[in-house]
Amino acid sequence: MASTVTTEPSKDEPAPSRPGYGQLLRTRGAWTFLLPGFAARQPFAMLTISIVLLVQHTTGSYGVAGAAAAATGVSMAVFAPYSGRLADRHGQRAVLIPGVLLHTVSGLTLTALALGDAPLWALFAAAVPTGASVPQVGPMVRSRWGVKLQGSPLMSTAAAFESVTDELTFVLGPLLATALCTTVDPAAGLVTEAALTLVGGLLFAAQRRTQPTVAAAGHARVEHASALGIPGVRVLIVTFLGIGSVFGGMQVSLAAFTESIGEPGLNGVLYGTFAAGNMISGVICGAIAWKTAPRRRLLIGYAALALAASGLWTAHSVLLLAGLGLLVGMCIAPALITGYTLVDGLVPAGARTEAFTWLTGAVALGQAAAVTVAGQLEDRFWGGAGFLVPMGGTVLALAVLLALRSRLVPPPRGTTVARGVGHRVPVTVD
Repeated sequence: MASTVTTEPSKDEPAPSRPGYGQLLRTRGAWTFLLPGFAARQPFAMLTISIVLLVQHTTGSYGVAGAAAAATGVSMAVFAPYSGRLADRHGQRAVLIPGVLLHTVSGLTLTALALGDAPLWALFAAAVPTGASVPQVGPMVRSRWGVKLQGSPLMSTAAAFESVTDELTFVLGPLLATALCTTVDPAAGLVTEAALTLVGGLLFAAQRRTQPTVAAAGHARVEHASALGIPGVRVLIVTFLGIGSVFGGMQVSLAAFTESIGEPGLNGVLYGTFAAGNMISGVICGAIAWKTAPRRRLLIGYAALALAASGLWTAHSVLLLAGLGLLVGMCIAPALITGYTLVDGLVPAGARTEAFTWLTGAVALGQAAAVTVAGQLEDRFWGGAGFLVPMGGTVLALAVLLALRSRLVPPPRGTTVARGVGHRVPVTVD
């Protein structure tokens, strides 16, 4: 099975002989949602570190700061899929506008409570809605690409482009938040995050012409069935939980390793090397005209990720850890990109935003769990024990992926399938 699909050229994008970033970015109307989308998703990478730095400054406790940040991450992971489903059902604009307003108010409330030395329960009370209302702009951008490029081989390029954009966000966001909190004011990071969310989110919501259309009321019962009812989506969720375990395990373990050798300043260098590997492989993946089926690419790429992550705990020098971190990073992007690409064939258009948010939430949940487990391992066992978390998470996810790989085969075109539990109305897959 080949991943390259021959289609008739659409009015929205030229007919390319080979997928490429230049052709992707010439898609009509793409820049109208790409620029505000980048501004609106930038705060997402600032949120956790801004909370940690502010709460640690006001309480003097990294434990309290980490707990508040974890509450935000878990609530985001739990509520993100419901936000995506509402966007599929009522339209992205209808969800974004109240969402960014609630997030702004919640974030500023959390800031005020932290500055006012509020008790821990009050910080949690503000952290939960702050995380739950994080705008799911990344999945919404991916859904807009799906509308623009339906049936085009450029879909894989778009998935790669979005992966690189996400990684760039996670490189710039923490740097900006740290600079603001350490050079301006401890509250400056969270205040800026709230302001950028408000302005960027409203600008993105204003781009009505590129948002996916909402299905007619007569088809709502079928088209709005949950993406979680699709077996392939559940397999991908487990796969992305494993990827989240890599992010969380690396964050804690790299910090513990550099502190143990008396060079805490190297933490940013090592994590930056890891992120650079992700960005480099993402760029390369998007530039390749793939002939291999996405499912096979995911199996091969994820096996490589599990193998690379399994060697992290053996590293006892900065150079070796930097090299392994670069390799692990280079294995993550292909798995992420291919997973998002598979959604296009597995999920009906009316449920794709929800599917993307399930995957994004799975990464966040895996990351939150990994941070907790890796921290406990570092405290209770030897330095570097936290690196066992990325190994364990990816190996377990790979086992599930191999056992259930048949669920990742898209239904044949032109066949009729039922979507969702209890829905017997047939849907034509086109």
